[in-house]
Amino acid sequence: MRAHVVLEDGFHLEGEAFAGEGEVCGEVVFNTAHSGYQEVLTDPSYTGQAVVFTYPHIGNYGVNPEDAESSRIAPCALIIREYSPKPSNWRATMSLAEWLAGTGVIGVHKVDTRALVAHLRTAGSLKGIISTRDEDLETLARKAKESPGVVGQDLVRLASCEKAYVYANGDRCHVAVLDCGVKKSILDSMASLGCRVTVLPATTPAKAILSLRPDALVLSNGPGDPTALPYVVKTADQLLGRLPMLGICLGHQIVAQAIGLPIYKLKFGHHGVNHPVQELATGKVKVTSQNHGFAVATPEDKNEFRVVRPQGTVRARVTHRSLYDGTVEGLAVPALQVYTYQYHPEAGPGPHDARVHFARFLERIGA
Repeated sequence: MRAHVVLEDGFHLEGEAFAGEGEVCGEVVFNTAHSGYQEVLTDPSYTGQAVVFTYPHIGNYGVNPEDAESSRIAPCALIIREYSPKPSNWRATMSLAEWLAGTGVIGVHKVDTRALVAHLRTAGSLKGIISTRDEDLETLARKAKESPGVVGQDLVRLASCEKAYVYANGDRCHVAVLDCGVKKSILDSMASLGCRVTVLPATTPAKAILSLRPDALVLSNGPGDPTALPYVVKTADQLLGRLPMLGICLGHQIVAQAIGLPIYKLKFGHHGVNHPVQELATGKVKVTSQNHGFAVATPEDKNEFRVVRPQGTVRARVTHRSLYDGTVEGLAVPALQVYTYQYHPEAGPGPHDARVHFARFLERIGA
């Protein structure tokens, strides 16, 4: 079945649907990972987006129940160069197309993904439409332009859990996780260290979190625009200095806003598993997994600055920076026991260089 990929600026490519049909809109972003497509597709952070894989062959090892990062497929569409219909892997329980069937997600292949990615790198992330119904390219471009996209959108409400639940019953310490679209690997990372892990909806107020008497709070990854989440920022602000905090990806951006730092949109974001990040204190470099379209700014781009709190000012510092573009990849406010990372220390998919951050966080707070 013929499918059209049309961006809001009129850029158009044609392909063939290998899964699903219909018409969907989303921000079109590209991911440079060579493997891990199942983890990428179940990462709630991709809610509201259509994912383009730069690696040419997708689907060759199928899918399985163990590798999912959440219970649903997050992107509205998957755009690839060539789909592999016959998976070959002992862990596979079904093909990618079988898995996508009936989910409303459209899978399109036989697309010139090199041309598409080159255009996105030049023009920046754009809203797009993927359609097997409409053949009118001008109409499709107009629909893409009029679609909501992710800027200004609170997509966390679509990705967060509805009710609190206990994920793990360890006895080392009690960690509350504010679920903004949390990945299973984050929960597994904390559970593997012996923590009791309680997962809470993103709308949970500070008072309710404190009533659980946790030893620490994790603010998770998630989708959409971090500036559209004043209720989560308010919760983080009210808990600063009262609970140790670990922020990951969107959680990093939420904490940054709570301490007064601005957020800005990246041209085409960081989406992949080979992003080098430097720890400023040691000069050491870790290869990291990343998935974000926004970034944090510091005053005059300084690595050390002060944060004004009701009880006085405290020192804060940038702990990590991207070696691709110099963007802020980590923050620390030691006096408040706050540590955040823009990248994903849990990987899933990606290298395990940064997994030590979970254990290091617990050590820092004495847990």
